[in-house]
Amino acid sequence: MADAPKTLLYLVPTPIGNLEDITLRAIRILGEVDTVLAEDTRTSGRLLQHLGLKKPMLSYHLHNEHQQVQRLLERLERGETMALVSDAGTPGISDPGFLLVRECLARGLRVECLPGATAFVPALLKSGFGAERFTFEGFLPVKKGRQTRLQELVHEHRTMIFYESPHRIVKTLEQLAGVLGSERPASVSRELTKLFEETVTAPLAELAANFAARAAIKGEIVLVVQGREKEERIKEDRYKNDDRDE
Repeated sequence: MADAPKTLLYLVPTPIGNLEDITLRAIRILGEVDTVLAEDTRTSGRLLQHLGLKKPMLSYHLHNEHQQVQRLLERLERGETMALVSDAGTPGISDPGFLLVRECLARGLRVECLPGATAFVPALLKSGFGAERFTFEGFLPVKKGRQTRLQELVHEHRTMIFYESPHRIVKTLEQLAGVLGSERPASVSRELTKLFEETVTAPLAELAANFAARAAIKGEIVLVVQGREKEERIKEDRYKNDDRDE
């Protein structure tokens, strides 16, 4: 039986806040690879220092990934091993990573993704909404396509998860309240795993008012919105059937 091909690229989740939230395997891989690809070398450098690791690092982020990919592929094809990390959480989830993974797989280069910290999972479970079925929407478009995306969510019955920045969260809550209804239950989690971790669960309009009244909002945010109630869908379908009968 032929030996399995050597893994050349590892996707390594890093803590979203609490530095203890890193796996033993992640620490081992970071210590074994030849190079660490980091979204921000300063942020990842502090993590490596905390772990007692010294590794060559390369910057790999949203603004240079298209320029970097070809050079990285050439090095990987020569047998160099690399670990891709983001500033926090699992790389490739609303962070750079997809392009490099796709091109590695297209060239037959083995890629492994380690399990680990991901911000939306604790936020989803802390919301108290159904986690059996959910949809991860990531960041909503900032301008073009934003209203279209919001309208597409009107009939969504699964729990919806969004990432949002502190300076846009109030606008997003207000817009979702306008589209999905002011009374739709939702949950805002920020500073997850950190000292001042906070989760607030309330109707969308109430959440918008809550955060609009704050002098400042800090920390990365995960917004979880309950899906459309089954009774609402049944009622609407009945009305549609009635319309067809006329």
